[in-house]
Amino acid sequence: MSTTFWIILAGAIATYLTRVGGHLVISRFENIHPRVEAGLNAVPAAVLTTLVAPAVLGAGPAEWAALVVTALVSLRGGLMPMFLAGAAVLIIARQFVG
Repeated sequence: MSTTFWIILAGAIATYLTRVGGHLVISRFENIHPRVEAGLNAVPAAVLTTLVAPAVLGAGPAEWAALVVTALVSLRGGLMPMFLAGAAVLIIARQFVG
């Protein structure tokens, strides 16, 4: 088996254990404080920001155009239209802009 396989397997196990561990810890409490719940609800946005921010800092004009279109579509559309619009603009802009 290759090293890549073992790395993927270890990442999958670590992800699974993290999710199960979090569920087990939270399930021990009858009531969750509203501040804790608000913090947990903010986690997906924080993770998305950590994934997008480095790419934006080194982005060219094609990536910036896709980012702007994605932001504008997100104000009116749902998740899928936002993703499709951003991907389409990025693909087209990279063909013409570089």
